[in-house]
Amino acid sequence: MKISRINRFFNIVLGALAMLVIALLSAFITMRLAIHGREVKVPNLAGLTLADASKQTRSLGLILHLENRFYSPNTPPGHVLAQSPAPGVTVRRQWTVRVTESLGAQQVAIPDVLGQSERTASINIRRLGLELGAVAHIAAPGEPGVVIAQTPAPNAAGVDRPRVSLLLREPEQAESPDAFLMPSLAGLTLAGAAARAYAAGLRIVSAEDLNTPTTSTAAPDASAAASSTPVSPSTSPAAAASPAPPPVQAFSFGTVITQTPAAGHRVVKGDPVHITLSN
Repeated sequence: MKISRINRFFNIVLGALAMLVIALLSAFITMRLAIHGREVKVPNLAGLTLADASKQTRSLGLILHLENRFYSPNTPPGHVLAQSPAPGVTVRRQWTVRVTESLGAQQVAIPDVLGQSERTASINIRRLGLELGAVAHIAAPGEPGVVIAQTPAPNAAGVDRPRVSLLLREPEQAESPDAFLMPSLAGLTLAGAAARAYAAGLRIVSAEDLNTPTTSTAAPDASAAASSTPVSPSTSPAAAASPAPPPVQAFSFGTVITQTPAAGHRVVKGDPVHITLSN
């Protein structure tokens, strides 16, 4: 009786283990099928028309996106010239396949839009089925808003894409004779920064001290001292400066870690300067 019961117990255990293994294998196979069932290989679309390429990608659950248009003497117009991802790459469904359309050989001459306004040039470019590319501006003498350069050049041959970029003239800004580049005050003490700014004709109007000490009444504030001796834009810093730089706070021993305007920015004599001191 005991042996029979033991055998029956082992049979039940083995049966349960077999069912568990079968369930795990079934779950694994189902998961693999579900994962790979959502994956497809990208078809070769080169040479197909956009309509045929769209049908083929849609049938595989992919999305076709027209990204570029290029001239090509070897591929007929309206056909796929290139694609990304490449053919044969495995991707998931709903993946976007980007294609480049061929425009065939270049048959449209690049128009000459030099001397035209931006609006007129844009109209003339689009009227020929071309695209308006980048539009940049540069300060130059003459009438503003006029095209002074274009890419590709007028009547250019062998261009790769139907896009014309323009360079427009904008008014020249009168440069102030008192304009110069902001010097660097980084690493200087408050006294050194005030002296350098004062020598350049600038005014330190605020100095945030991260030590936050108690302000001494015996020393005047740097901003008040600096602003009490303004520099006229029409005079040079050497002529406007007094024999000694303005007094500064004697209680601050930090160094400059930030400044506004930053070093290298264009400033004019008399501009205010804000600095922050380190601990």
